[in-house]
Amino acid sequence: MSLNDILLLLVCGGISGFLAGLLGIGGGMILVPFMIIVFNHLNFEQSIIVHMAIATGMATILFTSASAILAHHKHNSIDWNLIVALSPGMIVGGLIGGSELFEALQTSWLSLFFAIFIVYSSIQMFFNKKPHAGRELPGPIGLFSFGSLAGIISSLVGAGGAFITVPFMLWCNVKPHIAMASSSGLGFFIAAAATAGYMYGSWDHPNLPNGSLGYVYLPALACIVVISIFTAPLGAKMARKLNVAQLKRVFGVLLFFLAGFMLNESRKAFGF
Repeated sequence: MSLNDILLLLVCGGISGFLAGLLGIGGGMILVPFMIIVFNHLNFEQSIIVHMAIATGMATILFTSASAILAHHKHNSIDWNLIVALSPGMIVGGLIGGSELFEALQTSWLSLFFAIFIVYSSIQMFFNKKPHAGRELPGPIGLFSFGSLAGIISSLVGAGGAFITVPFMLWCNVKPHIAMASSSGLGFFIAAAATAGYMYGSWDHPNLPNGSLGYVYLPALACIVVISIFTAPLGAKMARKLNVAQLKRVFGVLLFFLAGFMLNESRKAFGF
């Protein structure tokens, strides 16, 4: 990688880590478009660039979420019983989505699915939509089923799952600050399962570049993680001081532009 590639990944890593702590998101989604730029510059095989960007972005969540978890745990903001209840389904869903489904999707459809999910996320963030608390948490079967669905969707778009799990927890009468902090813990299990799925499903892929473990590109992962593990606790600390609702609107606008980038990638992959 060139110095410019490294600097871009370092900056993105710092931002993603900060957002992971501040907003309870894994940060992997905002990394994907920038890693696509870097991987194109490195002349990676076009058919796997989007897969590698999503997989590497998800792998970074392992580290940013772990750092955010420590910060939130110090303030007793995480509901560990809820994490224990939801994580089994998320692990199963992450493994399935990260291996079989992820490998089966072509670049064109994967880019389109990613873009649609970002549009949904940007709208949710911009309007700071919160569902009305309407019920209690479901039983073990319901939690496992929801966790599996969240794990599958998250593994396909390289997200930590907060855009799915936080609204669900709020709907089930979980306090907002508990839901936001607990999403960091849930994101860790989704990221671990999906990353294992990515590696397993693509281990013998013939077009992988040197330095890869399956679809996960280790040099890019290292550049991002080396800074994000320090900015994630900073974001968690600032979450208790800043107007998070306004920051969500700014982030929602950013996501909208990133969605446009991914739609263009999908267009090119479809040959339009």
